[in-house]
Amino acid sequence: MIIVGLTGGIGSGKTTVAKQFEALGVPVYIADLEAKNLMNKSKTIKRELVELFGKKAYIKGELNKQFIADIIFNDKSYLQKMNSIVHPRVAKHFEKWMLRQDTPYVIKEVAILFENNGYKTCDYIITVTAPKELRIERLLMRDDTTKAKIEAIMKNQWTDDEKTKLSHYVVDNVDLSTTLSKVVDIHEDILKRI
Repeated sequence: MIIVGLTGGIGSGKTTVAKQFEALGVPVYIADLEAKNLMNKSKTIKRELVELFGKKAYIKGELNKQFIADIIFNDKSYLQKMNSIVHPRVAKHFEKWMLRQDTPYVIKEVAILFENNGYKTCDYIITVTAPKELRIERLLMRDDTTKAKIEAIMKNQWTDDEKTKLSHYVVDNVDLSTTLSKVVDIHEDILKRI
């Protein structure tokens, strides 16, 4: 089965593009969502995260995201350690999920596809882009956050230029109708290549 990686910087509109592919009948695996589910459900991951961050890592069995985010924000080595616990399990979960799909290709949406070398497991890559100020505006409307926090996350992600150089397709997600049209074009092109 063909794996199409879908990525883009925070606030670029990966979710919007993913929903467009789903509307075309393409199964979409949202890696961040599945990682959160595994961190809340897997006893092994819970145990390892408590060993890493301490007992405050979970409150009433749920991941204490703000507590962990504050630690990671101040010490990047914790992010690498957490990723080494979570990412291999997400990769195995994706493989099992993929076996249940019956389509010519699947979309694997990963925010840090390039940063964690996940792009190497994809047959094609789509990068979603949008101007920085628009991305910040979207995130301020969507999330309970600050411009400083958004920019800190952006600094830890590859730039659009770095991503697009290694991508097969680029969706400039500024106008929804143009984005939808681009997704249909990409879908048809991928089907031709298979």
